[in-house]
Amino acid sequence: MKHIVLTGGGTAGHVTPNIALLPALRTHNYKISYIGSYHGMEKQLIEEQHIDYFGISSGKLRRYIDPKNLSDPFKVLKGYFQALSLLKKLKPDVIFSKGGFVTVPVILAAKTLKIPAIIHESDITPGLANKIAIPAAYKVCCNFPETLKYLPQGKAVLTGSPIRKELLSGNADAAKSLCHFTSDKPVILSFGGSTGSKVINDALRNILPSILNDFQVIHLCGKGNLDSSLLTLNSYAQFEYAKDELKDLFALSDFVISRAGANSICELLALRKPNILIPLSANASRGDQILNANSFKKQGFSCVIEEESLNGTSLQNAIYEVYKNRNVYITAMEQSLQTDAVEAIVQTIEETISR
Repeated sequence: MKHIVLTGGGTAGHVTPNIALLPALRTHNYKISYIGSYHGMEKQLIEEQHIDYFGISSGKLRRYIDPKNLSDPFKVLKGYFQALSLLKKLKPDVIFSKGGFVTVPVILAAKTLKIPAIIHESDITPGLANKIAIPAAYKVCCNFPETLKYLPQGKAVLTGSPIRKELLSGNADAAKSLCHFTSDKPVILSFGGSTGSKVINDALRNILPSILNDFQVIHLCGKGNLDSSLLTLNSYAQFEYAKDELKDLFALSDFVISRAGANSICELLALRKPNILIPLSANASRGDQILNANSFKKQGFSCVIEEESLNGTSLQNAIYEVYKNRNVYITAMEQSLQTDAVEAIVQTIEETISR
């Protein structure tokens, strides 16, 4: 039996694409193990999938001044020797890494042991962890055509991002019942990431009196961000987050308002959902969401509002524009070739093993 070690952690975006690969890997008869950090969010998510999980020491590599910069390199070094020991024991045929700082020692250890490693880069430009790991990788999969110029020639493979198949099988009637919605108005789904976004929440709630005559709104506002004054508002349903229900909410929605994290927008592409993207500003990130959003805008998949330009008026205008032209966005997404990432990545894994 072929044996693959998956790795990735730190955020859900570094874990859920690995989870999306599991059914296909099992179909191809792989034994699957996972290496992550001791107590990261990936531990629970992976153990729920009944996968053997191994924790190692993990340190964050920062671009800014922080006292932890003195100690974290030693955590990375410790993680390297732990990964080395684990890989010697597990003897995998291949490693697949979704990114995050915990993956750096794993990829470097795989290089030492001559185990081929495949990296997936979600964003247009590689993050710091992947920049360090790419020289040790055999192949680098990516989401965007623009990413190819940042990757070593001969290593880059344009695959898109693996999407959980269950997202494609939602039940709109179940979501309609959950939200107490009717069938006479289109549905907007808005979310700002796992913790929510205050700027998106505020802008959307400010225009509810104006748009609820024409739309119904599902609002995933983030933990602790429910507004009790809106609990009885007709055509509006707010939740802190959605897990198993998310596929049903997607099925019911006519279009989506979202941040521009790479995995989220690739899910919108796979679902053919017209969307308004509000990328995290460069002041609060390295600017990757802005690049992601502009790529989708250029390809005709999305309307983009920069966070600095977000207010009730700009959001309301975009909502009506996107809904009016929704079929134009859907047609552009239907013509995309970046929607079968799971098969493309598994094929890359198979080719790597048989090289």
